[in-house]
Amino acid sequence: MIYWWLVPAVASVSLILTAVLRRYALARSIIDVPNARSSHSVPTPRGGGVAIVIAFLLALPFLAWAQLATMPLLIAIGGAGGLIAIVGFMDDHGHIAARWRLLGHFCAAAWALFCLGGLPPITLFGWAVDLGWLGCILAAVYLVWMLNLYNFMDGIDGIASVEAISACLGGCLLYWLNGFESQMWVPGLLAMAVGGFLFWNFPPARIFMGDAGSGFLGMVLGVISIQAAWIAPQLLWAWLILLGVFVVDATFTLIRRLVRGDKVYEAHRSHAYQFASRRYRKHLPVTLAVGAINVGWLLPVALCVTSFGLDGALGLIIAYIPLVILALKFHAGEIEKASPSIADL
Repeated sequence: MIYWWLVPAVASVSLILTAVLRRYALARSIIDVPNARSSHSVPTPRGGGVAIVIAFLLALPFLAWAQLATMPLLIAIGGAGGLIAIVGFMDDHGHIAARWRLLGHFCAAAWALFCLGGLPPITLFGWAVDLGWLGCILAAVYLVWMLNLYNFMDGIDGIASVEAISACLGGCLLYWLNGFESQMWVPGLLAMAVGGFLFWNFPPARIFMGDAGSGFLGMVLGVISIQAAWIAPQLLWAWLILLGVFVVDATFTLIRRLVRGDKVYEAHRSHAYQFASRRYRKHLPVTLAVGAINVGWLLPVALCVTSFGLDGALGLIIAYIPLVILALKFHAGEIEKASPSIADL
């Protein structure tokens, strides 16, 4: 039986649900009102990322029934992603203390790693390294960082959606070229779920993703990357390369703010992409630039790792060097100069 219908079905469900959620947010006044830390200037409903969550999670039972994905992966994604979405939804509608959010994040990471069997041995400059329990701890920190950095990077119209779509479709291409066609369904359907939402989130956005959607995407992408390491060690490096724009910008900014002694849990506008959007006074060029970097630079480097024998760690360094240069060029982590009003973006 052909299951191609899942592709348009997931995209359509996400598209329609986003419209419904937009009307709900407007009716309940779930609005993101611009302030001094905002990168937008027009009050906009938020929480549309719930459509991504629902559309994608509804597809998981079909994948299990048709045996198009392994049960450990589906259970890991369903449990961890669902918990993160619930925590994010509650935070979107009110406020959850940071310590309780973090507890939920680590519980979700522990669930995912339990289902996947932990972190497999990784290949580092030609050496197979089995980190054992330390690997599980590092993997949990990695998953929690992935979901939080996705929250941090979801700050201008369309950027989080374009990042997820380009990374997922890039991953599908790598799976296909290396004979892992059966692994394409999960990232492929995730891309379709995000695509339906992007119709409403493309600059200028008519609804924002919210923590429920962005955290869910970060967790799911992290889980997919760890599961990929069980398939072939080089695939973990490939996923880290594909997600490089978000990883480098968020990590570079965090380190710089930590060194300066800032309260890193407070809202700010010091990511490289935020400085870039203010420089060009629009979100669209920055969002499109992220997609172009993913397709034109990161995907070819990831392909060299999976198909042409480039060492994964070396490929990661090669891929990230230009991204670090861009982070420096656009002042990632620097103190924002005071301005009299919010930039008209």
